[in-house]
Amino acid sequence: MALTYSTMLPLGTKLPDFQLKNVLDDKLYTSSTLMNAKPSLIMVICNHCPYVIHYHDEIKKLANDFGHKIDFVAISSNDIISYPQDGPAEMKALFHNLKLPFPYLLDETQEIARELQAECTPEFYLYDNNSLLVYRGRMDDSSPGNDINVSARDLRKAMTSLLDGKSVSSDQQPSMGCNIKWK
Repeated sequence: MALTYSTMLPLGTKLPDFQLKNVLDDKLYTSSTLMNAKPSLIMVICNHCPYVIHYHDEIKKLANDFGHKIDFVAISSNDIISYPQDGPAEMKALFHNLKLPFPYLLDETQEIARELQAECTPEFYLYDNNSLLVYRGRMDDSSPGNDINVSARDLRKAMTSLLDGKSVSSDQQPSMGCNIKWK
């Protein structure tokens, strides 16, 4: 595991077009599904990263608290040949075990990770009703072993501001975690 920080895709960037397989039902899921006048939260995650695992419970809480007003989508872009624990069957098993109620997409070509300028897992991208990026970066300042409780403070504040029609602060901190496992 190499500790890596996100590169902070420019705010205002349009949600990239994509068509990826949802490993939960083997159907194609497209970016046009998200262009429904609701905000969208895109999470670049994977199965084995301890930084992602650290946030599992909080991801569930966020989905419960905001899932009716914001579309949630998780995307895994890791090389599944070198990291088979991040393969489709394992992805499906993880989401079923966690009982997460949103799509888990496989970015096998890693094209979407590149378009998002993703560097690590987890990374969080919040898009407004017009599919424009208003937040990118970390969930909060906790990480495995730093003794700070998981709160999702940064991400939760951005989501609440967006839903309340307020400006999302541009003072945003990069996410940190395991580097994306590039092919």
